[in-house]
Amino acid sequence: MFQGKDFVRLSCAFALGLAATGASADSPTLAKIKRTGSVALGYRESSIPFSYLDNSQKPVGFSLDLCAQVVDRIKADLKLDKLAVKLQPVDSSNRIPLIQNGTIDMECGATSSSPARLKQVSFTVAIFVSSARWLTKVSSGIHDVKGLDGKTVVVTQGSNATGFAFGIKAKGGTFNIVQGKDHAESMLTLQSGRAVAFMEDDILLASLKARTPDPAAYTFLPETYTLVPYGLMLPKDDVEFKALADDVLKGMMTSGAFTKLYAKWFESPIPPHDENLNFPMSEALKERVAHPSDSVDF
Repeated sequence: MFQGKDFVRLSCAFALGLAATGASADSPTLAKIKRTGSVALGYRESSIPFSYLDNSQKPVGFSLDLCAQVVDRIKADLKLDKLAVKLQPVDSSNRIPLIQNGTIDMECGATSSSPARLKQVSFTVAIFVSSARWLTKVSSGIHDVKGLDGKTVVVTQGSNATGFAFGIKAKGGTFNIVQGKDHAESMLTLQSGRAVAFMEDDILLASLKARTPDPAAYTFLPETYTLVPYGLMLPKDDVEFKALADDVLKGMMTSGAFTKLYAKWFESPIPPHDENLNFPMSEALKERVAHPSDSVDF
Protein backbone atom coordinates (compact mmCIF):
# COMPACT_ATOMS: atom_id res chain seq x y z
CA MET A 1 0.00 0.00 0.00
CA PHE A 2 1.28 3.47 -0.91
CA GLN A 3 1.32 6.15 1.76
CA GLY A 4 2.45 9.75 2.21
CA LYS A 5 4.93 11.02 -0.39
CA ASP A 6 4.76 7.76 -2.38
CA PHE A 7 1.01 8.24 -2.84
CA VAL A 8 1.50 11.87 -3.91
CA ARG A 9 4.18 10.88 -6.42
CA LEU A 10 1.97 8.12 -7.81
CA SER A 11 -1.01 10.48 -8.10
CA CYS A 12 1.10 13.07 -9.94
CA ALA A 13 2.46 10.44 -12.30
CA PHE A 14 -1.07 9.23 -13.07
CA ALA A 15 -2.24 12.78 -13.76
CA LEU A 16 0.70 13.43 -16.05
CA GLY A 17 -0.05 10.19 -17.87
CA LEU A 18 -3.62 11.32 -18.54
CA ALA A 19 -2.42 14.72 -19.70
CA ALA A 20 0.03 13.06 -22.07
CA THR A 21 -2.74 11.09 -23.75
CA GLY A 22 -4.65 14.34 -24.30
CA ALA A 23 -7.98 13.92 -26.03
CA SER A 24 -7.77 10.12 -25.90
CA ALA A 25 -8.02 9.98 -22.08
CA ASP A 26 -11.83 9.90 -22.00
CA SER A 27 -12.57 8.79 -25.56
CA PRO A 28 -12.70 5.05 -26.33
CA THR A 29 -12.35 5.76 -30.03
CA LEU A 30 -9.38 8.11 -29.72
CA ALA A 31 -7.74 5.78 -27.19
CA LYS A 32 -8.04 2.90 -29.68
CA ILE A 33 -6.68 5.05 -32.51
CA LYS A 34 -3.72 6.08 -30.36
CA ARG A 35 -3.06 2.49 -29.29
CA THR A 36 -3.22 1.03 -32.80
CA GLY A 37 -1.76 3.96 -34.71
CA SER A 38 -4.57 3.68 -37.24
CA VAL A 39 -8.04 5.05 -37.93
CA ALA A 40 -10.72 3.14 -39.86
CA LEU A 41 -13.02 5.07 -42.19
CA GLY A 42 -16.12 3.68 -43.85
CA TYR A 43 -16.90 4.79 -47.38
CA ARG A 44 -19.65 4.20 -49.93
CA GLU A 45 -18.93 2.90 -53.41
CA SER A 46 -21.66 4.75 -55.34
CA SER A 47 -22.92 7.73 -53.30
CA ILE A 48 -21.80 10.54 -55.61
CA PRO A 49 -20.60 13.16 -54.72
CA PHE A 50 -20.21 12.24 -51.06
CA SER A 51 -18.31 8.98 -51.24
CA TYR A 52 -17.70 6.77 -54.27
CA LEU A 53 -15.10 5.07 -56.45
CA ASP A 54 -13.36 6.91 -59.28
CA ASN A 55 -12.07 5.33 -62.50
CA SER A 56 -9.09 3.83 -60.69
CA GLN A 57 -11.36 2.41 -57.97
CA LYS A 58 -10.04 4.92 -55.45
CA PRO A 59 -12.57 6.19 -52.88
CA VAL A 60 -13.17 9.94 -53.35
CA GLY A 61 -15.83 12.50 -52.50
CA PHE A 62 -17.03 15.41 -50.40
CA SER A 63 -17.46 13.38 -47.20
CA LEU A 64 -14.05 11.76 -47.58
CA ASP A 65 -12.44 15.19 -47.95
CA LEU A 66 -14.16 16.28 -44.73
CA CYS A 67 -13.03 13.11 -42.97
CA ALA A 68 -9.46 13.77 -44.11
CA GLN A 69 -9.53 17.05 -42.21
CA VAL A 70 -10.78 15.25 -39.09
CA VAL A 71 -8.00 12.66 -39.46
CA ASP A 72 -5.40 15.44 -39.64
CA ARG A 73 -6.79 16.88 -36.41
CA ILE A 74 -6.72 13.47 -34.71
CA LYS A 75 -3.09 13.00 -35.69
CA ALA A 76 -2.18 16.45 -34.35
CA ASP A 77 -4.14 16.17 -31.10
CA LEU A 78 -2.77 12.71 -30.32
CA LYS A 79 0.74 13.86 -31.26
CA LEU A 80 1.27 10.93 -33.62
CA ASP A 81 4.17 10.95 -36.09
CA LYS A 82 2.23 8.58 -38.31
CA LEU A 83 -1.43 7.67 -38.53
CA ALA A 84 -2.48 4.88 -40.88
CA VAL A 85 -5.86 5.29 -42.57
CA LYS A 86 -7.77 2.08 -43.24
CA LEU A 87 -10.64 2.36 -45.72
CA GLN A 88 -13.59 0.00 -45.39
CA PRO A 89 -16.42 -0.16 -47.93
CA VAL A 90 -19.88 -0.04 -46.33
CA ASP A 91 -23.45 -0.12 -47.56
CA SER A 92 -26.87 0.87 -46.28
CA SER A 93 -27.40 -2.35 -44.38
CA ASN A 94 -24.04 -2.73 -42.60
CA ARG A 95 -22.82 0.84 -41.99
CA ILE A 96 -24.45 1.17 -38.55
CA PRO A 97 -23.39 -2.29 -37.29
CA LEU A 98 -19.80 -1.63 -38.40
CA ILE A 99 -19.76 1.59 -36.37
CA GLN A 100 -21.31 -0.19 -33.40
CA ASN A 101 -18.86 -3.10 -33.38
CA GLY A 102 -15.82 -0.86 -33.85
CA THR A 103 -14.85 -2.06 -37.32
CA ILE A 104 -14.94 1.56 -38.47
CA ASP A 105 -14.35 4.66 -36.36
CA MET A 106 -16.17 7.12 -38.62
CA GLU A 107 -18.38 6.77 -41.68
CA CYS A 108 -17.60 9.14 -44.53
CA GLY A 109 -20.67 8.61 -46.64
CA ALA A 110 -24.12 10.03 -47.25
CA THR A 111 -25.98 8.98 -44.12
CA SER A 112 -28.86 11.00 -42.76
CA SER A 113 -29.47 11.48 -39.07
CA SER A 114 -32.80 10.67 -37.44
CA PRO A 115 -34.20 10.11 -33.94
CA ALA A 116 -34.18 6.36 -34.56
CA ARG A 117 -30.56 6.30 -35.71
CA LEU A 118 -29.45 8.52 -32.84
CA LYS A 119 -30.42 5.68 -30.50
CA GLN A 120 -27.70 3.59 -32.15
CA VAL A 121 -24.95 5.99 -33.28
CA SER A 122 -23.94 9.65 -33.17
CA PHE A 123 -23.58 12.23 -35.94
CA THR A 124 -21.50 15.34 -36.38
CA VAL A 125 -23.05 18.72 -37.11
CA ALA A 126 -24.89 18.59 -40.42
CA ILE A 127 -22.76 18.58 -43.57
CA PHE A 128 -25.76 18.52 -45.92
CA VAL A 129 -29.56 18.87 -45.85
CA SER A 130 -31.65 16.85 -48.24
CA SER A 131 -35.26 16.03 -49.03
CA ALA A 132 -36.55 12.70 -50.32
CA ARG A 133 -38.12 12.82 -53.78
CA TRP A 134 -39.24 10.52 -56.57
CA LEU A 135 -37.22 10.16 -59.79
CA THR A 136 -38.99 8.73 -62.82
CA LYS A 137 -38.57 8.51 -66.59
CA VAL A 138 -40.01 11.33 -68.66
CA SER A 139 -41.42 8.66 -70.97
CA SER A 140 -43.49 7.18 -68.12
CA GLY A 141 -45.98 10.01 -68.35
CA ILE A 142 -46.18 10.13 -64.57
CA HIS A 143 -46.54 13.68 -63.27
CA ASP A 144 -47.17 13.26 -59.53
CA VAL A 145 -47.24 10.64 -56.79
CA LYS A 146 -50.82 9.64 -57.64
CA GLY A 147 -49.50 8.34 -60.95
CA LEU A 148 -47.54 5.67 -59.09
CA ASP A 149 -50.67 3.83 -57.93
CA GLY A 150 -50.83 0.24 -59.15
CA LYS A 151 -47.18 0.32 -60.28
CA THR A 152 -43.85 -0.85 -58.84
CA VAL A 153 -41.41 1.59 -57.26
CA VAL A 154 -37.92 1.03 -55.85
CA VAL A 155 -36.08 2.21 -52.73
CA THR A 156 -32.66 1.29 -51.33
CA GLN A 157 -32.55 -1.15 -48.43
CA GLY A 158 -31.72 0.60 -45.15
CA SER A 159 -32.33 4.11 -46.49
CA ASN A 160 -34.60 6.59 -44.70
CA ALA A 161 -36.51 6.84 -47.98
CA THR A 162 -37.72 3.29 -47.40
CA GLY A 163 -39.70 4.50 -44.40
CA PHE A 164 -41.05 7.47 -46.33
CA ALA A 165 -42.23 5.22 -49.19
CA PHE A 166 -43.98 2.77 -46.86
CA GLY A 167 -45.50 5.73 -45.01
CA ILE A 168 -46.98 7.10 -48.25
CA LYS A 169 -48.33 3.65 -49.09
CA ALA A 170 -49.88 3.34 -45.63
CA LYS A 171 -51.78 6.57 -46.25
CA GLY A 172 -53.50 5.17 -49.35
CA GLY A 173 -50.85 4.54 -51.98
CA THR A 174 -51.37 1.33 -53.93
CA PHE A 175 -47.92 0.95 -55.45
CA ASN A 176 -45.69 -2.09 -54.90
CA ILE A 177 -42.30 -1.48 -53.25
CA VAL A 178 -39.11 -3.38 -54.11
CA GLN A 179 -35.72 -2.74 -52.49
CA GLY A 180 -32.27 -2.54 -54.08
CA LYS A 181 -29.21 -3.54 -52.07
CA ASP A 182 -27.57 -0.18 -52.85
CA HIS A 183 -28.30 2.99 -54.82
CA ALA A 184 -26.66 1.63 -57.98
CA GLU A 185 -28.96 -1.41 -58.00
CA SER A 186 -32.01 0.75 -57.29
CA MET A 187 -31.14 3.06 -60.19
CA LEU A 188 -30.66 0.06 -62.48
CA THR A 189 -34.12 -1.15 -61.45
CA LEU A 190 -35.55 2.17 -62.65
CA GLN A 191 -33.45 2.26 -65.82
CA SER A 192 -34.46 -1.27 -66.82
CA GLY A 193 -38.16 -0.55 -66.36
CA ARG A 194 -38.62 -2.97 -63.46
CA ALA A 195 -39.79 0.05 -61.45
CA VAL A 196 -41.42 3.28 -62.63
CA ALA A 197 -39.95 5.48 -59.89
CA PHE A 198 -37.04 5.54 -57.44
CA MET A 199 -37.38 7.35 -54.10
CA GLU A 200 -34.22 8.65 -52.43
CA ASP A 201 -32.66 11.89 -51.18
CA ASP A 202 -32.68 14.50 -53.93
CA ILE A 203 -28.91 14.97 -54.17
CA LEU A 204 -28.24 11.26 -54.49
CA LEU A 205 -30.85 11.00 -57.22
CA ALA A 206 -29.33 14.04 -58.96
CA SER A 207 -25.92 12.37 -58.95
CA LEU A 208 -27.26 9.06 -60.24
CA LYS A 209 -29.25 10.89 -62.93
CA ALA A 210 -26.13 12.77 -64.04
CA ARG A 211 -24.29 9.47 -64.59
CA THR A 212 -26.86 8.01 -66.98
CA PRO A 213 -26.25 8.07 -70.75
CA ASP A 214 -29.18 10.49 -71.13
CA PRO A 215 -29.85 12.56 -67.98
CA ALA A 216 -32.64 14.46 -69.73
CA ALA A 217 -34.62 11.21 -69.92
CA TYR A 218 -35.29 11.41 -66.18
CA THR A 219 -37.29 13.89 -64.15
CA PHE A 220 -38.30 14.53 -60.54
CA LEU A 221 -41.91 14.38 -59.42
CA PRO A 222 -42.97 17.66 -57.73
CA GLU A 223 -43.59 16.24 -54.25
CA THR A 224 -40.90 16.80 -51.61
CA TYR A 225 -40.76 15.21 -48.20
CA THR A 226 -39.17 15.80 -44.81
CA LEU A 227 -35.87 17.72 -44.68
CA VAL A 228 -33.12 15.45 -43.40
CA PRO A 229 -29.61 16.39 -42.24
CA TYR A 230 -26.56 14.35 -43.22
CA GLY A 231 -23.58 14.05 -40.92
CA LEU A 232 -20.40 12.04 -40.54
CA MET A 233 -21.49 9.01 -38.51
CA LEU A 234 -19.63 8.30 -35.26
CA PRO A 235 -19.81 5.83 -32.37
CA LYS A 236 -22.61 6.57 -29.92
CA ASP A 237 -21.84 8.47 -26.71
CA ASP A 238 -18.16 9.14 -27.45
CA VAL A 239 -18.51 12.79 -26.48
CA GLU A 240 -14.82 13.70 -26.87
CA PHE A 241 -14.51 12.19 -30.34
CA LYS A 242 -17.67 13.93 -31.52
CA ALA A 243 -16.45 17.23 -30.06
CA LEU A 244 -13.20 16.91 -32.01
CA ALA A 245 -14.97 16.16 -35.31
CA ASP A 246 -17.54 18.90 -34.75
CA ASP A 247 -14.81 21.43 -33.99
CA VAL A 248 -13.08 20.64 -37.28
CA LEU A 249 -16.29 21.05 -39.28
CA LYS A 250 -17.34 24.22 -37.46
CA GLY A 251 -13.92 25.72 -38.13
CA MET A 252 -14.25 24.94 -41.83
CA MET A 253 -17.72 26.50 -41.92
CA THR A 254 -16.49 29.66 -40.22
CA SER A 255 -13.41 30.03 -42.43
CA GLY A 256 -15.21 29.45 -45.73
CA ALA A 257 -13.29 26.24 -46.41
CA PHE A 258 -16.51 24.22 -46.18
CA THR A 259 -18.29 26.35 -48.79
CA LYS A 260 -15.28 26.12 -51.09
CA LEU A 261 -15.23 22.34 -50.75
CA TYR A 262 -18.98 22.22 -51.41
CA ALA A 263 -18.49 24.13 -54.67
CA LYS A 264 -15.79 21.65 -55.70
CA TRP A 265 -18.08 18.64 -55.40
CA PHE A 266 -21.58 20.00 -56.10
CA GLU A 267 -21.06 22.85 -58.57
CA SER A 268 -17.99 21.83 -60.59
CA PRO A 269 -17.04 18.94 -62.91
CA ILE A 270 -16.16 15.88 -60.82
CA PRO A 271 -14.68 12.46 -61.57
CA PRO A 272 -15.07 9.99 -63.06
CA HIS A 273 -16.85 11.57 -66.04
CA ASP A 274 -16.45 15.29 -65.32
CA GLU A 275 -20.19 15.71 -64.85
CA ASN A 276 -21.38 18.83 -63.02
CA LEU A 277 -24.29 18.21 -60.68
CA ASN A 278 -25.19 21.93 -60.71
CA PHE A 279 -26.60 21.60 -57.22
CA PRO A 280 -26.21 24.94 -55.38
CA MET A 281 -26.27 25.01 -51.60
CA SER A 282 -29.85 25.05 -50.33
CA GLU A 283 -31.16 27.65 -47.93
CA ALA A 284 -31.49 24.96 -45.28
CA LEU A 285 -27.81 24.04 -45.60
CA LYS A 286 -26.75 27.69 -45.66
CA GLU A 287 -28.51 28.07 -42.31
CA ARG A 288 -26.63 25.06 -40.91
CA VAL A 289 -23.32 26.47 -42.15
CA ALA A 290 -24.06 29.82 -40.52
CA HIS A 291 -25.26 28.11 -37.33
CA PRO A 292 -23.78 24.58 -37.16
CA SER A 293 -26.09 22.07 -35.52
CA ASP A 294 -26.64 18.33 -35.27
CA SER A 295 -30.36 18.78 -34.61
CA VAL A 296 -32.76 16.68 -36.68
CA ASP A 297 -35.53 19.25 -36.27
CA PHE A 298 -36.20 21.99 -38.84
